[in-house]
Amino acid sequence: MAGSPGGEGTEAASPAPRIGVLALQGDFREHLAVLRGLGAEAVPVRRPAELETVDGLVIPGGESTVIDKLSRSFGMADPLRRSIADGMPVYGTCAGLIMLADTILDGIEGQESFGGLNVAVRRNAFGTQVDSFEADLDVPALGEQPVHAVFIRAPVVENVGDGASALAALDDGRVVAVEQGNLMGTSFHPEVTGETRFHQYFLDKVRAARS
Repeated sequence: MAGSPGGEGTEAASPAPRIGVLALQGDFREHLAVLRGLGAEAVPVRRPAELETVDGLVIPGGESTVIDKLSRSFGMADPLRRSIADGMPVYGTCAGLIMLADTILDGIEGQESFGGLNVAVRRNAFGTQVDSFEADLDVPALGEQPVHAVFIRAPVVENVGDGASALAALDDGRVVAVEQGNLMGTSFHPEVTGETRFHQYFLDKVRAARS
């Protein structure tokens, strides 16, 4: 419902953004909980018809090879590529970042991504599960307070191409968070640490895209 002629009340009357979380595999439930806690209408997405109902999408962590295979089995791969090309805001964490990258440097034979981010990623850049670690990151786009990040079999961005930009890097310079237009990706899992600023930053992109 429109606000007053002067514009008052328009923001309050605007419906909460409807955000899908790709729920084929991975920790999609954690993302749903964070998004709902921030006031979004968050729903699992497994079918093309469900994708058409959302304002933005989160691709969770998990196994990028499995997400790739299931997205094709469920008929989601091509609709997702079209939605990304059409400007839908999408945020990918860990495996989700891999799925958004235009180039996977160490993918298995036949592995595909949805693409959209002009970056090259290496899938298991930090080793196996036992090599998981935590680090505090400076993320200027999110304010002065560092982000405490958890890396679990995480990818790393080895090349940031034209149009894309780094949001955060480790002390050794390896890039672990990127954005490009309405797309963003992180190597780590803010959804498991109580860190909500990346999701809020993404919701701001969604609201801007809707307006």
